[in-house]
Amino acid sequence: MGPTEKKATELLKERFGEAAVMEVKEFRDEVTVVVRGGFIAEMARILRDEPELEYNFLSDLCGVDWPGRPERFEVVYNLYSMRHKSRLRLKVRLPESDPTVPTVSDVWPTANWHERETYDLFGIRFVGHPDLRRILNPDDFEVFPYRKDFPIR
Repeated sequence: MGPTEKKATELLKERFGEAAVMEVKEFRDEVTVVVRGGFIAEMARILRDEPELEYNFLSDLCGVDWPGRPERFEVVYNLYSMRHKSRLRLKVRLPESDPTVPTVSDVWPTANWHERETYDLFGIRFVGHPDLRRILNPDDFEVFPYRKDFPIR
């Protein structure tokens, strides 16, 4: 774990505690922080604005479907600090019964389109998003094609 990733994980644990930071994993020099969804927007602002971190680029945001898990869905945020040349991944786990998470589109404007795509393909709703509507499928499409229970035919 590099110094910027270490500072980021320590800062999140210090400010939010175990109630929000569920786990920190390192694999192949990549750091993943699993966090509770209700804290994601505030965490995003801190990670972007803290001078020692400056995760100013959301390189990707996507959904993942894990059927059979109690928290079936994940939203994955891949962050990059251009100044510190540091990558950090955040994950939020969501139950099938209520796949909602706050938007980060006011923190990183590119999240607007990433969140719309994730909504369109997985049905994950981003609370506070300024224009949450389908981006790839027709508006009257009633299913979410990247869910693993989507019928093949």
